[in-house]
Amino acid sequence: MAIPSYLSPNLPFHPSTKLFPSRLTFSSSSSSSSSSVCCLSVDRQINHSSVSNEISGLRVVISAGGTAGHVSSALAIGDELKSADPQSQILFIGFPNSMESTTVPSAGFDFSAISTVGSSSSRPFLCFTSFLKFPLRLIQSTFESYKILREFKPQIVVGTGGHASFPVCFAAVISRTKFVIQEQDSIPGTTYWVLSFFADTIFAPFNCTVTNLPKRVAAKCVVYGNPIRQALRRYSSKGAARVSFFGQWAGAVSDAKVVLLLGGSLGANAINIALLNCYSQLLSEHENWFFVWQTGVEAFDEMDSLVRSHPRLFLSPFLRSIGVAYAAADLVISRAGAMTCSEIMALGKPSILIPSPHSDEGDQIRHASLMADSVGSKLITEEELDSITLRAAMEDILGNEELMTEMSERAFKCAKPDAASDVAKHIISIINSKDK
Repeated sequence: MAIPSYLSPNLPFHPSTKLFPSRLTFSSSSSSSSSSVCCLSVDRQINHSSVSNEISGLRVVISAGGTAGHVSSALAIGDELKSADPQSQILFIGFPNSMESTTVPSAGFDFSAISTVGSSSSRPFLCFTSFLKFPLRLIQSTFESYKILREFKPQIVVGTGGHASFPVCFAAVISRTKFVIQEQDSIPGTTYWVLSFFADTIFAPFNCTVTNLPKRVAAKCVVYGNPIRQALRRYSSKGAARVSFFGQWAGAVSDAKVVLLLGGSLGANAINIALLNCYSQLLSEHENWFFVWQTGVEAFDEMDSLVRSHPRLFLSPFLRSIGVAYAAADLVISRAGAMTCSEIMALGKPSILIPSPHSDEGDQIRHASLMADSVGSKLITEEELDSITLRAAMEDILGNEELMTEMSERAFKCAKPDAASDVAKHIISIINSKDK
């Protein structure tokens, strides 16, 4: 199978080896008659004992916001830092009345809010009113971030994306605090492209992320993959997960097949409509099928008014216990966000990916193409998407046990489940090298 052009194995860069030597490799998976190129992995030679023996009372600021992908990645890193040093003090900084303002405290971390610069989907330079307000808002939020850093005195600042990361990381530059950034996408966004010039280290998910950065910045990159939260892998009981959604009735259905449809944290209208037009017939024709359907917050009220209640259908605006949902699922239908793709691989789930045509720089199309090549995910473009194509894709996969097993095995082989731990160890090493 051909290697995607944006994931060439002959890359002209080498990650920084100041902290620990690393070697970039491709891992490949093969099944029967075909082989596929998987995501990059990193072979590291880290002295784990020396790292854990030297840490004590870490003080770390993490900034993320806007989308579930940014926040999830940040929480995964926070979890691992807390596991490495239970006495560590970790402070998250983000916007008020945002996803991070509710998700972070519920995960057990301290949170401080700064003035809002813009939403995750806004483009301040494309709107005249926003263009005029943006500089003042940025100055204000940077000043507020600077005050928080001066009071908290972190050893390092970690940014994982979203508009909230820019003022916090820029405040780190002003206060001469070390900071690192973790990019989730194959092509860095504008915010991180600017910040990458000042960062001490950039944690990248793929080699192609690095090749899209200037050479002077690429030298500071380390490819570890996308951090996945520990909680996603802890919940392993498929039966208990299904009961939590459908009650004991789910366990009474022989050969039950659960489809998890993720409409995104904010919603994916095209996916919701496609399923809306076929879910009832599918439930009628397949008595062992179940649906866990995340509509997205913005689309929930409309979908809730149109969808008829059914004992084998669970409808929700947003799944906070996403680990339980993944555990229950046999098949995942989703957009092709970087974090979702990483989660699908880490959990070994067969998948149907419908990339958003509106994602920055076509990132989701790249992600979905990579997933199709490496793990056999079914790719449906939004132009092709309707109830007929979605139904056919579901029946093709769920009706073929051999194919499902193959897709699951390939996903596991391509996964980098230790990315969060690797990033946390690298952050600790930066702190330790600074203190010496």
